[in-house]
Amino acid sequence: MFSASDLPNTIPVFPLPGALLLPRARLPLHIFEPRYLAMLDDTLKTPHRLIGMVQPREVPGGGEKRLHSIGCAGRITAFFETEDGRYMLTLSGSSRFRIKGEQAGFTPYLKADVSWDGFERDLGPGERDPGFDRTPFKSLLSRFFASRGLATDWDSLEDAEDELLINSLSMLCPFAAEDKQALLEAPSLSTRRETLVTLIEFALHSGSDEETMQ
Repeated sequence: MFSASDLPNTIPVFPLPGALLLPRARLPLHIFEPRYLAMLDDTLKTPHRLIGMVQPREVPGGGEKRLHSIGCAGRITAFFETEDGRYMLTLSGSSRFRIKGEQAGFTPYLKADVSWDGFERDLGPGERDPGFDRTPFKSLLSRFFASRGLATDWDSLEDAEDELLINSLSMLCPFAAEDKQALLEAPSLSTRRETLVTLIEFALHSGSDEETMQ
């Protein structure tokens, strides 16, 4: 596990719409673009092996794309190369960060100067959610999955710790990029769960499901 002193001031960043990484969670990635293959090769040579996942956002008016200011860094914990030169890798979420400025010109991929201030909790043990009532949540989730034609292992959901369950669903559910960003920026696990419930309820209402979870 990283300590605050282990975290670098500059990291490579990977803008990927809809791809959410959260602290202590794992994100599989498929790397094939030459610039990101270069990023991977360079990152593997560093002691921290961190890549920052960040959501791009469109600037109103001109369609220009910039980056959200908050992302989450993950350490490369597993990877292998395919026969045709692509990489399959796993990032293990370490800590969220705030982008202070972008570096340009030295690499084919983007690097950013970042601050880790305000996200010290990300480096600690897993969070609990004392107010989490699983029975109504499971009912809501079941209706959402049915409405989207999704399947899941309900036994695994029952056995999962609060953080693993809430974060995994936040990462996997098919929400818009801005909704994923809201889940990322939630200041606590309880807030993330409340945001997740709101997004699911909104999706169900949009699909003409008039029930809500109390």
